[in-house]
Amino acid sequence: MQASFSLVEHPSDLGIEARGATPAEAFEQAACGLIAVILDPATVVKNEKRSIEVEAADMGQLLVRWLSELLYLYDAKHFIAGSIRIEQLDDRSLRASVWGEQYRPPRAGTRCDVKAVTYHQLSLRSDTDGTVLRVFLDI
Repeated sequence: MQASFSLVEHPSDLGIEARGATPAEAFEQAACGLIAVILDPATVVKNEKRSIEVEAADMGQLLVRWLSELLYLYDAKHFIAGSIRIEQLDDRSLRASVWGEQYRPPRAGTRCDVKAVTYHQLSLRSDTDGTVLRVFLDI
């Protein structure tokens, strides 16, 4: 399966459907989808590295917490990720490195204001073809 993400329309939210050969690749693609909703990832200068560690009770909660951490970095710390690598992922924890930049809000070229990552219609499916996940954003 080729890694990818696509946006899913919803009456009040915006969804991301991400695919990858592995769960880690699908989580990376979901993060790329989140960044692409917020702004054009091609405009992000990758001159600073951040490490992220997240723990959760299960993979669904882990996905929501992972994306919420990226959203927190953007909203509260004014850091936007442009490149993402999951270094470790299991059923209850994730460790990743992200490269990006500090910015001063409001950032030119912002596409959409994401309020939160939700559990609405959250789904994760892995089989022999890879992993497909779907998560919705409150916009």
